[in-house]
Amino acid sequence: MSSSSFSSSPATAIFELGKYPTVRITVDSTGASDLPPKPLLIYSPKDEGEFPVLLLLHGYLLNNTFYSQLLEHVASHGFIVVAPQLYVVACTNSKGDMESAARVANWLPKGLAAVLPTKVSPDMSRLALSGHSRGGKAAFGVVLKKASITLSVTFKALIGIDPVDGLCRGCQSPPPILTYQPNSFNINMPILVIGSGLGEDRKALIMCPCAPKGVNHKEFYDESKPPACHFVPKDYGHMDMLDDDTAGLKGLMSCVTCKNGESREPMRRFCGGISVAFLRATLEGDSTALVAVRNDPGIAPVVLETVEFRMDA
Repeated sequence: MSSSSFSSSPATAIFELGKYPTVRITVDSTGASDLPPKPLLIYSPKDEGEFPVLLLLHGYLLNNTFYSQLLEHVASHGFIVVAPQLYVVACTNSKGDMESAARVANWLPKGLAAVLPTKVSPDMSRLALSGHSRGGKAAFGVVLKKASITLSVTFKALIGIDPVDGLCRGCQSPPPILTYQPNSFNINMPILVIGSGLGEDRKALIMCPCAPKGVNHKEFYDESKPPACHFVPKDYGHMDMLDDDTAGLKGLMSCVTCKNGESREPMRRFCGGISVAFLRATLEGDSTALVAVRNDPGIAPVVLETVEFRMDA
């Protein structure tokens, strides 16, 4: 999605796995200079080629492995997807997430190629950033320079997957991102915001919503400058883009703390597919699939209650 116009080229089946066989790569972090500052989970095409790169930040108290099926979906369409484990024990504020993400981003140009399959190359000139939940906030914070780490890379696109800026308006986790002023984000790149129709609903009366009103995707989209787009699946919750099976206590909490749809699979396919469409538009100049969903939301595997686009004049 350039700031001027959409281009034309053949559409692809973005909501299904793509044509590229993928490989799962894990990279430990030991503090050595040639290793990343945080452990990484990477999904990459196996086939020879040079591919754009997507850095994805996990949500609060979640494992990067919980996104394996989503990462594989995006990678199968010709992208290298890197998901760091930002912390093991919960950080008290989101600035730590932002600083860890910035350190990983700065490692990519010098370290990523060495851990990829033979003859697979990362194209660092086509680099995008994404994040889910508090990881979505962290992604916005990184490009807004809220971290104390200076970026040595340039992101070309930004994706917020049900981003959240705290428990409520006025009680954001530091540093706050939202200003409650339309178009106030000083971000000069295309932005995709994905919401969840059930995110504002409580799982039970004694629980807080996982994506509370006033600090969720709606505000992130409202404060994004054009070009930006916003999609909200109606009947799916804040954790429904995760894997079908999420192990351990964290995995259990991802199932019981947020209101969910009947199945995660449709929401995950949508998040993967619309991310692919957006990345193709922004990094590859092919807006066919993104335009197709805008013009006919019924082709998505979920019912969309919101489809919004704001483009430059």
